[in-house]
Amino acid sequence: QVQLAESGGGLVQAGGSLRLSCAASGNIRRVNDMGWYRQAPGKQRELVASISSGGRTNYADSVKGRVTISRDNAKKMVYLEMNALKPEDTAVYYCNARIFTGYEGNYWGQGTQVTVSS
Repeated sequence: QVQLAESGGGLVQAGGSLRLSCAASGNIRRVNDMGWYRQAPGKQRELVASISSGGRTNYADSVKGRVTISRDNAKKMVYLEMNALKPEDTAVYYCNARIFTGYEGNYWGQGTQVTVSS
């Protein structure tokens, strides 16, 4: 069994910052790509940022310059540092990881709410 557990969401004023964390646990041989997605009410889930096992990053245009994704391979964790938050960043944020346990599977966390007030 593999689990992804997010933490760090909450309520913040516009212009503020939050740091999300996600820890992978279970019968893991290797963690490949990791990423953060978000889903706002009435909208589709969208990619916020992703990072490969080698550290190559990719960001949605809407968050470039405000968000930094990083990972700690030894701890099997991924982080999302968000600055200059805007009300339109309000969403449930989901951790995602492609994890090899003997075969590669795509795993999701339960989600953490981020609310940015104006």
